[in-house]
Amino acid sequence: MAVKVRIPSPLLKLTNNQGEVSAEGSNVKEIFEYLEKNYPGIKERVYDEEGQLRRFINIYINEEDIRFVDGESSSVKDGDEISIIPAIAGGVDLIFSTGRFLCREK
Repeated sequence: MAVKVRIPSPLLKLTNNQGEVSAEGSNVKEIFEYLEKNYPGIKERVYDEEGQLRRFINIYINEEDIRFVDGESSSVKDGDEISIIPAIAGGVDLIFSTGRFLCREK
């Protein structure tokens, strides 16, 4: 069962600069096991030391967040698309000072 996996920029060096790769498995966990066998190092970037998906990595199956389905047990079928999306941090604090707002980068 072939699934398309979209690879984010920070992980491209692990997939030989391929933005999309094909993987096989019946659920998200099996997909990442397949990816690790074919692209060593990818699993340690997505999973933490306890073997849990890192909280700042979002995984989607066909644009649906797996956290609202069955997590890494979420099933996949032939032709599905999985997206690995790192959370984006940072931003701007607005500070009210002397009657006006000032911006400060986080």
